[in-house]
Amino acid sequence: MFNKVLVAEDLEDINKGVYTMLSEIGVKEIHQVQYCDDAYLKIKKAILDKEPFELLITDLSFKEDYREQKFSSGEELVKMLKHDHPDFKIITYSIDDRLQKVRSLMKKNINAYVCKGRKGLKELSEAVHKVFQNEFYLSPQVKYALNEKSDLEITEYDIEIVNLLSKGYTQEDISFQFKKLCISPASLSAVEKRLNRLRVQFKAKNVIHLIAIVKDLGLI
Repeated sequence: MFNKVLVAEDLEDINKGVYTMLSEIGVKEIHQVQYCDDAYLKIKKAILDKEPFELLITDLSFKEDYREQKFSSGEELVKMLKHDHPDFKIITYSIDDRLQKVRSLMKKNINAYVCKGRKGLKELSEAVHKVFQNEFYLSPQVKYALNEKSDLEITEYDIEIVNLLSKGYTQEDISFQFKKLCISPASLSAVEKRLNRLRVQFKAKNVIHLIAIVKDLGLI
C-alpha cells in the first residue's frame, strides 16, 4: 500500500472521511490541503527533499475565497503535475459525473476518476488499491467514458476555440492567437469552418448557445 499520500479537498467533512478511509487501508502518512496551490507546492517540496508523495487525491472544484490562487481548479493542478511528472499517480474525486469531463481528465493520464456519492468512499478505496497495483479505475457511473461513441466528440483544438470565444475573442482574434502560438490550422477560414462544424455537431443555434453547451459539458 502507498506510504505517503496527499489529499487536496476544500470541504472539511469530506477531508475527514478520506483521511479515515486511507488510515483504515494502511496508508501511514497522510497530508491534507484545502488549496490547489498548496498541493502543488507540497508535492514540489517533497520531491526536492527526496521524500516524494506517492499519490495525490484531488477534488476538481474549489470554492474561491480571499486567497489569490495560481490554480483555480483541480483540473489545472492535474494538468500541470502530469506535465511536470508524467508518472506521478493521481486520483480525481469529484461530484462531476459528466462523461466529457471524465474523458478530458483521462486524456491528461489520470490514474482513476471516482465520483463522490453514497458509495464514494468505498469506490475511492477500491481506486487506491487499483492504482497501487498500477491499474486504472473508473466509478461505475462513468465507465462509459471509455467508450468513444458514448458522447459527442470534441478535440483540444475545438475546446480552445470555444474557450477563447467565451472570453470575448473574435474569430479573427483566435486566428491571430493560433498563429502566434503556432497552433495549426490557424487561418481564419479554418477557424470559421471548425466553429460551423461544432455548431452543427452540438445543434447550437448560435455561438452563445454553443458556449453554453460546452460549459454544461464541463469542458471550459
